[in-house]
Amino acid sequence: MARHTGPTCKLARRAGQDLNLKSAVKPLDHKCRLKTPPGGFKAGGGRRGNDYLTHLREKQKLRRIYGVLERQFRLYYQRAARARAATGEALIQILESRLDNIVYRLGFAVTRAQARQFVNHGLVRVDGKRVDIASYQVRPGQVVAMSEKGRELQYVKNAMAQARPVPDWIDLDAPAFSGVFRERPAREAVAMEINENLVVEFYSK
Repeated sequence: MARHTGPTCKLARRAGQDLNLKSAVKPLDHKCRLKTPPGGFKAGGGRRGNDYLTHLREKQKLRRIYGVLERQFRLYYQRAARARAATGEALIQILESRLDNIVYRLGFAVTRAQARQFVNHGLVRVDGKRVDIASYQVRPGQVVAMSEKGRELQYVKNAMAQARPVPDWIDLDAPAFSGVFRERPAREAVAMEINENLVVEFYSK
């Protein structure tokens, strides 16, 4: 399955919530009509809900928030299932440790998709070394920074101007366009309207 290139509003409307797929310049509900699912039906898209559909949509929601393809997402789940922590929490920690997510969390990009593009174009450094793999797993203690060329991009400056709150598990040094990934976050620290237990149940059936 290729990466989604269609309207991001459609994905947000299907989920019924903001998936952070667009810049937050305006309230997303104003732009995407979140209360109206695709097709113009009432909540649920005119289809009677069932357990499978509920689990599937929660999995799709989490996958789309982080911009991960199905095959890679399944591999993340398998890795999380082997972890010592609860599977759902471990899955969130793996997703939060992705390099493109760290760039987004630091405020260098307005969306994770834009952050992924910065990484793919070689504009991000990890401990001073160029890393152009968006799925790279950042380890606690590593420093993530924009390159000299990246710091001059107007896109990066515009994103920094939004001054989004930086999570507690990351230390931002805004003047240096860098930050330290201090630790993998606990589930309760990640503010996200996701029931990861439904995702675990989807794959464990």
